Amino acid sequence: MTDPRIAKLASVLVHYSLEIKPGDFLNLGAQVPAEPLALAVYTEALKAGAHVHWQVTFPESKEIFLRNASNEQIDFVSPIDKLSDEVCNAHLYLEAPLNTRALSATDPAKMARRAKAYQPLSQAFMERAARGEVRWCYTVFPTHASAQEADMSLADYTEFVYAADMLNEPDPVAAWQEAGRQQRILKDWLEGKDQVVLKGADIDLRLSIKNRTFVCAEGKANMPDGEIFTGPVENSANGWVRFHYPVIEGGREVEGVELWFEEGKVVKERAVKGQEFLTAQLNTDPGARYLGEWGIGTNYSIPRFSKHMLFDEKLGGTIHLALGMSYPETGGKNESGLHWDMLCDMSDAEITVDGDLFYKNGKPLLWI
Repeated sequence: MTDPRIAKLASVLVHYSLEIKPGDFLNLGAQVPAEPLALAVYTEALKAGAHVHWQVTFPESKEIFLRNASNEQIDFVSPIDKLSDEVCNAHLYLEAPLNTRALSATDPAKMARRAKAYQPLSQAFMERAARGEVRWCYTVFPTHASAQEADMSLADYTEFVYAADMLNEPDPVAAWQEAGRQQRILKDWLEGKDQVVLKGADIDLRLSIKNRTFVCAEGKANMPDGEIFTGPVENSANGWVRFHYPVIEGGREVEGVELWFEEGKVVKERAVKGQEFLTAQLNTDPGARYLGEWGIGTNYSIPRFSKHMLFDEKLGGTIHLALGMSYPETGGKNESGLHWDMLCDMSDAEITVDGDLFYKNGKPLLWI
């Protein structure tokens, strides 16, 4: 029997996350295993009056490409991808992996080269989004592979995903709107401030948020959601951070990551596992060694780490730092083909902002 929450999620994505209106042009990207949700979204989008362009991919296609493509092919940017970015005013991507480690043996230099090739396209897309010219959302459909990665059965993982999406709430949209209202309390307090100091067992870091904007993540660009984030001043990060949570990118799990910052730049990196991959990613381009994002997880209803950053960066009691590309709507100026989120536990740490205690032991004081 089809889970009724699939249709419920499709409705939330079309009407709330993407705000589809008659005449909108939706680029619907989906991996094949996401078929039930993709078809439900397609139905809902058509009923809402949208024109829909399908972009279906096989989970194995990226691995095949990176194993077999020449440098010329890796550097090639499809004009169809460029056209889609330019003419579609709404984009939805449904991830549904069959193997979360499919890229674990792929040459990291090839992955970095591909990211660098597509950086101008990604930058142009994010600038369009910042201007309000395009709406986008990214979500996942539960699969055995993702469940196994999270150390759960498929049934338990499905419950985990749909609960995080607020689909067990009588009115998921109202629940996301309330989450946004709570986030704006933090946003309003932080904006206009300057110096941020993060201190704890795993972090001793300073950065500036001067003249930067915080974005409330309330189920629009991500589903599930639950964070506030900004782009730190590019040359402002100084100090050290250690990430006890595994750092995962492109099917690779990098463990025991430590970063040292001077005047915004990562000047030293270390990993217990995955050192070569870590360094290769940070050498993607000049912007890859600078912070593009500082985010605070605000979703305390997500119960545990799942090795999927869509969920993990939202965990209450954590912050995340992303190396590479900034989101232009934050005022961040860093450009890179990389955007790599890394998660730091803040359960025994504190954050002061312009000398005032803002966050302690996993909670913003404004919420206590």
